[in-house]
Amino acid sequence: MFIQFQEKTSKTPGQQFLQSVWQCAAMFTLAVFLGFSINQFRDSRLPLFDDWSMETRLISPSGVRLDISLIEAKNLFSKQTAIMIDARPKGDYEKGHIRGARSLPWHEVDQRFMAVTKDISVDTPIITYCDGETCELSHNLTNFLLDLGFTNVRILVNGWTKWQNADLPIEKEDAN
Repeated sequence: MFIQFQEKTSKTPGQQFLQSVWQCAAMFTLAVFLGFSINQFRDSRLPLFDDWSMETRLISPSGVRLDISLIEAKNLFSKQTAIMIDARPKGDYEKGHIRGARSLPWHEVDQRFMAVTKDISVDTPIITYCDGETCELSHNLTNFLLDLGFTNVRILVNGWTKWQNADLPIEKEDAN
């Protein structure tokens, strides 16, 4: 008969807690180290430090500013040389939009893109807008249009609110 002897290590609850904390800290440190290491070997590294401000998001990869002032947008609208595209959901567009604006909701861009842009040449000035300082819909739509070859696309940041506050022409869809 073999008798197994187990050495009992009696750790106090405080020692067990400290061991758990140490193990958690070691696992966290290892995870951070592995994350940074893997990032360094990726083809498309994520920048560790970058400027994520609104101003830098409004600059294209080629260095061109994408935003347009309300005054510039109003002038292009008055001359009827720019096409306004509303990137908000269809329901918001129907409640009210810039007069003559086309509706191309960002979330429906795949289904509606061809119908909305079929008569627009690639060099026609296009102004996209949505509502709110942090609204990303017009940013996404602008980048999408630029990627497809449109060369003169700008963003009217917080466009719907700015346009209304300036008492510029708007229209609403009929209730019928």
